[in-house]
Order: sequence, then structure tokens, then C-alpha cells
Amino acid sequence: MSRVSMFNSPLLLGFDQLERTLDRLAKNAEGYPPYNIERIGENGLRITLAVAGFTGDGLVIELVENQLTVRGKQADEGDRVYLHRGIAARQFQRAFMLADGIEVTGARLDNGLLSIDLMRPVLEPRIRTIRIDAGNPAGDTDRTIDITARRSR
Repeated sequence: MSRVSMFNSPLLLGFDQLERTLDRLAKNAEGYPPYNIERIGENGLRITLAVAGFTGDGLVIELVENQLTVRGKQADEGDRVYLHRGIAARQFQRAFMLADGIEVTGARLDNGLLSIDLMRPVLEPRIRTIRIDAGNPAGDTDRTIDITARRSR
């Protein structure tokens, strides 16, 4: 059975990479650890993950291209004997896809909460004018397109 693409419209050109990214994120949709995403100011974002029991040495934050990945691994406590273990002590990996231009500005671990601060750039709209040549009546196939870009204010 073939899957229906939500980016199937002929009006949405070049969005196939976005669709693959959404598919990859959907496969990694495990619920641990829980997290919040909040707006900080006008252009800031903060991701906060509940990582109780983890230390800074047991956490790794990586940014590869536009994918922010947080991994956690706790040291094995082989000398403890638990009668009940209700606090999760498992490895995890949580991934977030960031839009182009978003920068990671810092990370902080405080009272079992890992906060990662992000800054979204302010983008100015671009207006492009493309010159259209009328073509050469002699049948010459060499065509020139003049593309100019300017920033609107």
C-alpha cells in the first residue's frame, strides 16, 4: 500500500526534504524524557528537559546541521540493591529539528532540568525581480535571466 504524501501538491515544490525530516522525527517520538518548549522574549526559545538523576557528565548535546540531539546515560550503580525502583535510570536520546538560522546560545543543568536556549534570527523579507527575455527570432537557444535581489524596508 502506498502512502499519501501531504506535500503532493504541484504548488509545493522542493518540500520533499521537509517531508523526510517529519517522517524521521515521527519515528523517534518516544515520550522520555518529558520536555517543554517556551518562548523567551521576542526571538528566543528554550527547550527544558526533565533529566532527574543525570549529571552534566552523563548528558551530551550535539548540533549536526539542523538537528539538535540530547543524549543521556547514567553510570551503573552496581553496589546498590533496590527494593523498589520507580525513578527511571535509562539511556535516552531526544532529537529536535531546528529551522535554518536558529542558533544554540547555551545550556544549563539546574535541579534536574536541562535548559537549552535558542535564538531565532530576525529575517528581512527579500523581494526578487526576474527579467524575462523575449527570445531570439533567429532560433538562438542561449537565453539570459537577470535576477536581482533587494531587501524591503
